[in-house]
Amino acid sequence: METERTLVAEADMTAARPRRRVESLRRIEGASDDRPRRGPPPSGDDERRPRRGGRRRRVCIMCADHIRYVDYKNVSFLRRFISDRARIETRRKSSACAKHQRALSTAIKRARHLALLPYTAEHIRVSQGR
Repeated sequence: METERTLVAEADMTAARPRRRVESLRRIEGASDDRPRRGPPPSGDDERRPRRGGRRRRVCIMCADHIRYVDYKNVSFLRRFISDRARIETRRKSSACAKHQRALSTAIKRARHLALLPYTAEHIRVSQGR
């Protein structure tokens, strides 16, 4: 008798639940949905799916060449990481990792202090002097 009452009460409660609530509970419980789930590609196929993000991430130049120390006296190397306005390039443009970008900025600032590299672009220095 009591079990019949609890079953009837549970059936009434599930019927009264809104549809959205039931779907969210199914997801929480891990019950299977009608929609296909994304997972790893099948292991036997040699075909690869195209990338969603687009281009492949570039590797840090200094990590690839195993450069441990960025030398401030190597001006030709440091010029690659300076824009035409004599500004230090961002990590996105220079494709350097965070560690080497910090070393680059320190080396460029040291080279500027010793007048090996300019603080500003040539055309800016000429126009302000008049």
